[in-house]
Amino acid sequence: MILRNVRTPDERQGDLAAQLASHEVGARRAQEIVARYGLDETRRYAAALLEYAERLTRHAIAAIPDGVYEFADHLDADSEIRNRQSEIPIRVKLTIDGDSLTADFTGSAPAVRGNLNAVRAIVESAVFYCVRCVVGAGAASGDIPTNAGTFAPIRVIIPEGSLLDARPPHAVAGGNVETSQRIVDAVFGALAQALPDLVPAASQGTMNNLTFGGVRAGGTPFAYYETMGGGAGAGPSHDGASGIHAHMSNTLNTPIEALERTYPIRVRRYAIRRGSGGVGQHRGGEGLIREIEFLTSAGATLLSERRESTPYGLAGGEPGAPGENTLIRDGLETRLPGKVQLQLDPGDVLSIRTPGGGGWGRQMTNGE
Repeated sequence: MILRNVRTPDERQGDLAAQLASHEVGARRAQEIVARYGLDETRRYAAALLEYAERLTRHAIAAIPDGVYEFADHLDADSEIRNRQSEIPIRVKLTIDGDSLTADFTGSAPAVRGNLNAVRAIVESAVFYCVRCVVGAGAASGDIPTNAGTFAPIRVIIPEGSLLDARPPHAVAGGNVETSQRIVDAVFGALAQALPDLVPAASQGTMNNLTFGGVRAGGTPFAYYETMGGGAGAGPSHDGASGIHAHMSNTLNTPIEALERTYPIRVRRYAIRRGSGGVGQHRGGEGLIREIEFLTSAGATLLSERRESTPYGLAGGEPGAPGENTLIRDGLETRLPGKVQLQLDPGDVLSIRTPGGGGWGRQMTNGE
């Protein structure tokens, strides 16, 4: 039923087979453990592993100075709500109390008409990720396993029906890929106040989602989806990395040769976007420039952030440059919004410039 309702069933059949196989292997390995040690022994060790992870996490949180740390960032307004508001705030109040942490998102925007809404699981995942990065950074924390015990000391408060806990029929497609990134920016912005010598400036804050599809000259359909890297935020001891996926993104670079062999496109340019990283004592990472020429008619969708706002710097560092989306048609360039659907003709070029990371620390001048 699934394969009969997609445009590229052969590709999706491979995806589904891989998912089924991974579950099958996981179940078989779990059964092998039980067969070797017995069910009671397996349960005992599983419980001990959860308790061990919680104990280490609480120890690491206890090393963060107690206090209340607040930070606000925002998403770019999409076309559905641009006439009613210019930005979509995400506010967080972190409370460190001994060996526990509470992240309260009260004051964040209500659910919006576009697809940037998130569900609770996305917010919790982003918070857990940030805490995991921080508590795993110190030698005292040891090698903390990642399991439910790791998250036991963390409480997440989300206003029901808000942008971060939307209810049907609100669309939530962008919540996973875009809003999750801004949640990370907000949480790290708060944590930077408690741990100024550890937390880096904001990374690009978007996945620069591009999807396109159509029909080849031979009549076969094609569809493709990719996310693009950008600049990572600089930290107290290092420059930010350039042209990488940061934080909630976990996809890899697709080789140009594979793209051009598989799809009716030509990659005209793929390069580091020089000068896009925020200036500072440590410079933010540079974004990317990706220009794709379409060799046949196609529909395309761009879902991107940080086109109006900028990735923040820390400790006096400058923000990274915002991203830019451009359509080049018949030699003329047209600036595109961060979120747009469009129909492309043969010869059209999409030019995507991804954001740079924020800088860290004030850059010294010659007179200082």
